[in-house]
Amino acid sequence: MPRIHFQQQLVALKDKLLAMAALSQQALSLSIDAYLNSDSVLCDHIKEIEEAINSAERDVDEMAYDLLAKEQPMAIDLRFILSVIKINGDLERIGDQATNISQRVQLLDNAQAIKLPIDISEMGEKVGVMIRTAIQALLEADAKLAESVLAMDDEIDDMNRTVQTELVELMQRSPEVSTQALNAIIVSRNLERSADHATNIAEDVIFWVRGSDVRHKFSLAQAE
Repeated sequence: MPRIHFQQQLVALKDKLLAMAALSQQALSLSIDAYLNSDSVLCDHIKEIEEAINSAERDVDEMAYDLLAKEQPMAIDLRFILSVIKINGDLERIGDQATNISQRVQLLDNAQAIKLPIDISEMGEKVGVMIRTAIQALLEADAKLAESVLAMDDEIDDMNRTVQTELVELMQRSPEVSTQALNAIIVSRNLERSADHATNIAEDVIFWVRGSDVRHKFSLAQAE
């Protein structure tokens, strides 16, 4: 009976984490919409979601540490709880990135809308795919699916570098658009960091399922 109760607690912990993941994804998606559509009204909703994410983070941590202290889990269950604690932090930071983007929207509220030579929409969609895939890998305990997230990160890094290069050159040619260009650079950087958090989540899924630490190893293997 104690073992059944422990497994039920693990399921409850996972469900709580997945609910938090849904909030983080929603916050980031709304922040991108707010930026692309110059919709400052959405920013208030994002702030509310961010508060819910922070509350969920505390709950997940409390549940996880409680299980570690009371149950003293071993092997795969221990790895799962440790992974949950780390994933919890990355999901909260995705919420932070969404908040940062929404702050850019508010700063641009009175700025003239201009067309920039970049595609934040495409970058946002790709980052969204990374996060959704990482969470799906967590839901299904699928290390192979998690590995596919690691392969996506390089493309986001390349897109972020392109944004920075093109917008710095644009600011040099047309200083009057510096406010809009600088904010776009920051938004791009927030998206790149969100992709990093998705990568971290995928690595933690692999650690949970396989018991192997793949941090830094994937990029080294590609470089060889």
